[in-house]
Amino acid sequence: MKLHLAGKIIVSIQILLSAVLLLLLKISGFVPETYFFILLIILAAMAVFNMFLQFRKSRIFILGIVLSIPIIAFSVLAIAGVLYAVRFMDRIAGIDYQTYDMVVVVKAEDKAEQLQDIANYRFGIQTGSDTENTEKMIQDIETNLGRAVKIQEYDNIQQEAQALLSGRVEAAVYNNAFSGILEEYIDGYADQVKEIYRYGVEVPVEADSQEPEDTQESFNLYISGIDVDGPISTTSRSDVNIIASVNPQEHKILLTSTPRDYYVTIPGVSGEQRDKLTHAGIYGVDKSMETLEKLYGIDITYYVKVNFTSVVAIVDALGGVDVDSPYEFSTSEYHFNQGVNHLDGDMALAFARERYSFTSGDNQRGRNQEILLTALIQKALSPAILQSMGSLIDTLGSSVETNMSREQMTALISRQLAEGSQWTIESTAAIGAGDTQACYSSGSQPLYVMWPNEDSVENIKAKIEEVMK
Repeated sequence: MKLHLAGKIIVSIQILLSAVLLLLLKISGFVPETYFFILLIILAAMAVFNMFLQFRKSRIFILGIVLSIPIIAFSVLAIAGVLYAVRFMDRIAGIDYQTYDMVVVVKAEDKAEQLQDIANYRFGIQTGSDTENTEKMIQDIETNLGRAVKIQEYDNIQQEAQALLSGRVEAAVYNNAFSGILEEYIDGYADQVKEIYRYGVEVPVEADSQEPEDTQESFNLYISGIDVDGPISTTSRSDVNIIASVNPQEHKILLTSTPRDYYVTIPGVSGEQRDKLTHAGIYGVDKSMETLEKLYGIDITYYVKVNFTSVVAIVDALGGVDVDSPYEFSTSEYHFNQGVNHLDGDMALAFARERYSFTSGDNQRGRNQEILLTALIQKALSPAILQSMGSLIDTLGSSVETNMSREQMTALISRQLAEGSQWTIESTAAIGAGDTQACYSSGSQPLYVMWPNEDSVENIKAKIEEVMK
């Protein structure tokens, strides 16, 4: 009788864990309906059968205990996996804010080490752009110091930086995303200054496009690769600008790459003055989206943001990827053959960033970024991903940011699992003509830009429209 009681307890645990697993799968939406009902029937049948055996007087009840143990182990592992996946998606999904890293810098040789050391300094600020975040930073500084600070205004970030280096002001306040522009304008700028204080200004990401009600509806996804390491929520120049036009019903994806130096207007920021596309990222991922929406006359619903750290970590988590390079070329560290190359994370980043090896420069870099992204998508949709799912989930949790909801992501995953369809992935890239022009974000300092080729833009519009049908 004691053995029968123990057996009934074990089977009851099996039934309880099976019910919890089924409930989690139903709520999460990870598993397609067909697979869910198959699992439901199997687990219910095993529960009834094993419990039935516990009421038999013969020793066959032991078979029920033996069968219950692997089902319990499976349920525990599956429950842990579902909870882990849900937490991961909650971590990267539905991001509705972005962080502007505002900094205070002084000259490198300055003896000051902290904010309190520069309370009596004159602070330079720029009034040409990013004024709202600058005001928030000044308020934070004054709150921390408990007093008002002396302010000297300049028309743009370059004038402010020059004033700091020449000694006209002792400290400079600006969005750290402008550091890349200052490096272009002033040789060795980063070595001439040191950071005293940093404050993260969090603001909402404003996206006008509505999420599709049906997972079969086509949508545009903006993939932004920012030019920094570290926290993914940080705003910075966007060196990778790819639009993925996704048609779930036809299983088609069109990847459109736009050069970082495309000379465009930034809606709500630059007015009629043009700027580089990459500079739109300084003002937030939503401004990059709006710039591309205006350029191609489309709506972009979602975004995914990655940085240099993300690319290396994701490729390594996948066990590397195979890319088909159209050219043989070398960087300072790696050599790439024409044809298929197996890349680890560091090699993949070098492959995606190189432009000086090509006569078409940034145009070919954009194509190589599409080649790498296509390789990542193909591996992610293949059974091989199961071998690295755990490490990939850990990596993505800290390396990727998106405004796509968990419900939308799980619906797409469930649909792919149910259909197991092969996707057709095509690529296109905008082209243009190089020039040197003043940009909104860089003041009067001329920078290399690329004038959009109107025929190229119109051709891309037509291709996106065709995929979205």
